[in-house]
Amino acid sequence: MREEILVNVTPREVRAALVENGVLQEVLIERTSRRGLISNIYKGSVSRVLPGMQAAFLDIGLERTAFLHASDIVHGGDDEVEPDKGPVPAIDDLVKEGGHVLVQVLKDPLGTKGARLSTFITVPSRYLVYMPHGDGIGISTRIEDEAERERLREVVASILPAEAEGGYIIRTAAEGVSREALWADKLFLDKLWESIQQTAAELPGKGLVYEDLPLAVRVLRDLLSAETDKVLVDSEATYLQMRDFAGKFVPELVPLIELYTGRRPIFDLHSIEDEIDKALGRKVSLKSGGYLIFDQTEAMTTIDVNTGAYVGHRNLEETIFRTNLEAALAIARQLRLRNLGGIIIVDFIDMQEEEHRRQVLQALETSLGGDHAKNQIMEVSSLGLVEMTRKRTRESLERLLCEPCPTCDGRGFLKTPETVCHEVFREILRQHRQFEFQELMVLSHPEVIERLLDEESPSLAELEESTGKTIRLQTETMYAQDQFDVVLM
Repeated sequence: MREEILVNVTPREVRAALVENGVLQEVLIERTSRRGLISNIYKGSVSRVLPGMQAAFLDIGLERTAFLHASDIVHGGDDEVEPDKGPVPAIDDLVKEGGHVLVQVLKDPLGTKGARLSTFITVPSRYLVYMPHGDGIGISTRIEDEAERERLREVVASILPAEAEGGYIIRTAAEGVSREALWADKLFLDKLWESIQQTAAELPGKGLVYEDLPLAVRVLRDLLSAETDKVLVDSEATYLQMRDFAGKFVPELVPLIELYTGRRPIFDLHSIEDEIDKALGRKVSLKSGGYLIFDQTEAMTTIDVNTGAYVGHRNLEETIFRTNLEAALAIARQLRLRNLGGIIIVDFIDMQEEEHRRQVLQALETSLGGDHAKNQIMEVSSLGLVEMTRKRTRESLERLLCEPCPTCDGRGFLKTPETVCHEVFREILRQHRQFEFQELMVLSHPEVIERLLDEESPSLAELEESTGKTIRLQTETMYAQDQFDVVLM
């Protein structure tokens, strides 16, 4: 598999695209005006403690207070690796209003919700993740070779002092690396954690203690894998910054980083701009002629699979199976590309054969194997739906790049001209019963006025006769289709 990472830099925005075999799989966007907060470490002030919710709200210097649940608070000493390990004490035994807590952002603010916090701090480097409140050595599940897993565990154990504080996770990128590289990573993490503790101690009140790396550098740490052929960046300053970082921490990556000087914009390669535009639409066409419909709401995302123009070659069951199989691969890619998270419901076309259902589910699971976000897929429900969850850590592509339509308020629907005409008639009758006037004027969208003059003209004439008033019409091109005014004259 050929893998490329393209980095596009403009004055106030950086975008990174992960391309596999010429197909866009993932896009990350960071803007100066709303830079992501995930992994940032803050010293927070406890503003409210809510025993009924087993949670507290912390002021960390952001627009909205952030949320800290009791299960995300270190409470059993330094021997815990997972936040949900052991019984959770009452929240008011863990934090007090007015107190200060060192916390890390787990999830960016989403919609109306503030950031989600944890005191189980993790500090990542290229090959290792240090957990000050953890214990032991964990290994990424993506390293599947048992001999390599054992080697890495032994190497990391050998470079830790006998009374080492905290725990470590060995990242996927560590597969095959030398003892010296892991030792250098460990020293870097030691210095970084010492610096974080010192900054927190010197900070008099709430505020930022440690900010994660900028996106352009972060991709070198988080996205590069053994399959990565090259990293192209179209800004010389960012190119030098990335090479400098790689030279200090991962020298073997330096030859992969290249400055892009082509005339075409870098995101025109592999039609990335077009793919981003398509990912903002509801409909995704499949090569067979079928299509998917994505609907993202506050509660969940639903995906509907349709055969569309695909008629198959054998029988109906085979046509449905082939469509669902192709849809499973497309869904996995779209989830990563759109960065959809939370509860996801997939409505595959009903299949009669159990073996077909099993193969479609397996295809979906396999396709999601390369996803960086944790996901869990349930069995096909009795209604033929596939329920799954995908870890949501940052805003989806749609929420990041778009805002609700001011005309339809995000519903995606407008009242028809016919419906608006009937509302106009009701408003005229209401005004006639309440006020004295000689004539009135209706101001509305051109299509509404056209319908009033055409299909609804008999009703309009009848209304003039019953009220005894003259009704004049005026087109307002700036009005939305469902907007109108009735003016008394």
